[in-house]
Amino acid sequence: MKSIKISLLAFVSLTLLAFSSDTAKNVNIKDSVVKWTGYKVTGQHEGTISLKKGTLMFDGKTLTGGKFVMDMTTINTADIEGDYKAKLDGHLKSDDFFGVKKHNTASLEFISVKGKGTNYIVKGELIIKGIKDQIEFNMQVSENSATAKLKIDRTKFDIKYGSASFFDGLKDRAIYDEFDLNVNLKF
Repeated sequence: MKSIKISLLAFVSLTLLAFSSDTAKNVNIKDSVVKWTGYKVTGQHEGTISLKKGTLMFDGKTLTGGKFVMDMTTINTADIEGDYKAKLDGHLKSDDFFGVKKHNTASLEFISVKGKGTNYIVKGELIIKGIKDQIEFNMQVSENSATAKLKIDRTKFDIKYGSASFFDGLKDRAIYDEFDLNVNLKF
């Protein structure tokens, strides 16, 4: 009787593996780029954040999932130089914004993926500063690359510095609540 149960368990396991053809593709973090753009009343700033690791899941050629970790200590402003750049980079890493001493990574894990071919709608759980929030975005996938544009409301992650939604009288010093992440992944 015990050998029949073991045989049955082995058969069920092999059958499930045969129908589960999910393949993990590791993202090439050196060749992948995450660009951010933050907006304020008087203009904008942009820069980059490095990926620490990332994986996309596929069933054949169909995207089924993904998980990413960003290294928040690499926040880099690209549109200014010198003292202003150093000051802004330091401020973005401070507790006013991303608090990287305590929260040196941010992550995104796909919850659901809808679509086929090259265009997908992805719902995911984003964690910044230890706070979770669900987001939705479009992702385009080709042979060995994927692109996505995410719009993120920073106030949902307790990043309220300079937000006109929380502070009165900021006028032209206000920073918009939403920022963009434009992602270009290579795998």
